[in-house]
Amino acid sequence: MACSRNLIRVMGYRINGRLKEILPRVLKPGRYLGNEWNAVHKSGVEVRVALAFPDIYEIGMSHLGLRILYHILNQRPEVAAERVYAPWIDCERYLRAKGIPLFSLESHLPLIEFDLIGFTLQYEMSYTNILNMLDLAGIPLKSKDRDEKYPLIIGGGSGAFNPEPLADYFDAFVLGDGEEVINEIVDLYREGKKGRLPKAKLLQELAKIPGVYVPSFYQVSYFVDGTIKSIHSVISGIPSSIRKREIKNLDQAYYPSRIIVPFIPIVHDRVVLELSRGCTRGCRFCQAGMIYRPVRERSVNRLLELAKDSIDQTGYEEISLSSLSPSDHSAIRELSSSLVEIFAPQKVGISLASLRIDSFSLELARQVEKVRKTGLTFAPEAGTPRLRKVINKSIDEDNFYQVMEGVYSEGWKLVKLYFMIGLPTETPEDWKGIVEMVLKTARIARKIGGRRGKVNVSVATFVPKPQTPFQWEKQMPLEEIKKAVDFLRSGIRQCQNVTFKWHQPELSFLEAVFSRGDRLLGKVLETAWSQGCKFDEWSDCFRYDLWMKAFSLCGIDPHFYIYRSRSYDEVFPWEHLDCGVKKDFLILEHQKSRRGEVTSDCRQSECRGCGICNSLSR
Repeated sequence: MACSRNLIRVMGYRINGRLKEILPRVLKPGRYLGNEWNAVHKSGVEVRVALAFPDIYEIGMSHLGLRILYHILNQRPEVAAERVYAPWIDCERYLRAKGIPLFSLESHLPLIEFDLIGFTLQYEMSYTNILNMLDLAGIPLKSKDRDEKYPLIIGGGSGAFNPEPLADYFDAFVLGDGEEVINEIVDLYREGKKGRLPKAKLLQELAKIPGVYVPSFYQVSYFVDGTIKSIHSVISGIPSSIRKREIKNLDQAYYPSRIIVPFIPIVHDRVVLELSRGCTRGCRFCQAGMIYRPVRERSVNRLLELAKDSIDQTGYEEISLSSLSPSDHSAIRELSSSLVEIFAPQKVGISLASLRIDSFSLELARQVEKVRKTGLTFAPEAGTPRLRKVINKSIDEDNFYQVMEGVYSEGWKLVKLYFMIGLPTETPEDWKGIVEMVLKTARIARKIGGRRGKVNVSVATFVPKPQTPFQWEKQMPLEEIKKAVDFLRSGIRQCQNVTFKWHQPELSFLEAVFSRGDRLLGKVLETAWSQGCKFDEWSDCFRYDLWMKAFSLCGIDPHFYIYRSRSYDEVFPWEHLDCGVKKDFLILEHQKSRRGEVTSDCRQSECRGCGICNSLSR
């Protein structure tokens, strides 16, 4: 309590009376201040946009997409973009007890007074937080219950490539790169506001913007067995299929260097330098690798310019090189050596989000981590060569162990390994392969690194995601997943220098249901929230029993969505949402997975005909 009051005195130059009342009563008042370095405060604007992230401050502040949109909008003098995150349980309890509506950080303005609220749809298990935030703000949950006096609710992010479980609650969704479309949406809203355009007419105009999906303008019909018969637009002039928006040149795209510096530690508390967008390695389970195609890179000169400006404007002491595969940047050697040359004298460290398992990655890690050595992360994903061919992640195991030996020999003390269980065609032999890889890596760590040589192992459950070659697959049943976890845990526990973590199987079960779900799940979502479900991604908050009760109350069987394989002619809930990758390509990749055939990266070989390059010219 004393710490909270001291923080209020230090930062109180912009804190109103209501916030002063709240801050001493919450565990981390720094989550709600809004006066961070480089935060933007405006008044007298025409359009107010609240950028909402449905999780706590520490996670939402680390999201790159929200950072970019925040600064793009605040470049415009007539627009104010402010932030709002899901308040933690202590803060929510006080807000509800006192009847205080959820407010933004910068102006502490109630969300209901904003024109637009844009939610980031990053992971399915945050969806109950969205409903909770709307309710805390005093905003009706369903789009049909909100007229012109309420803000428009818009969603974007990877979840927008199947937003159907949220269709009743959102006015619109944005597919693809938000930088490409956000100003068009604001311009349209601004003109509509001046002309007092009715909400229905405004939504019709929004639906004409490429990349914007208005779910209320599309009707879904079903067969008797519960599968989808058709999805079609019910308003003339509205496209039958919505294609994502793509930034074609990252060098010309806006990227912020004057980012907000928080008062409290956040998940990614550093400068994030986005090297590129997209990936063509073609891992068949990876949604990001499909929906963010094609690969687009920033030039070395532009990246160095951004790095210098960002360090000058923030004072951070670390730069993270970020992309789906940082070491695949075509000029990574030149970039890394230049960054080290510039920033090593300033003691600014360079880190990599993840690395390929090859000798080049070790060379790269050796180069960029001259200032300080943090842990290195590698993702073999599967435990046997056979299964890695199925998922199109071919790794030479001899090379893998050579890299591990090199890593510990170079002085790294910690390696993080990521695996998945429940992958298509997986057998207990594949679980055994994971154990053998971990044990051998642990022996290398102990032999070379001594007592300080450590291995962290994380295991996630495969979720058959939309817009991927594995969207036709089913998920492994819960009991089998638990059996796999027990097998791995018992096999690995003999090594004292290994830390083993796994994703809760019940969470993965629900993630799969909602990632593959249709509009019928909206009522399950609302029922679960009304029963008390929120912060479902947090193990100490997750209530699987309440979720199962919600499915029962709604008369919906969750197993229908994930425990059956799909035929190629079945209509998916996301059939009308186009990420640019052709369905024929996804089918071909799915068939090749069954044959254990690997598809090489098109950047190192010929075009694979995924269709994304053709979509760029449309």
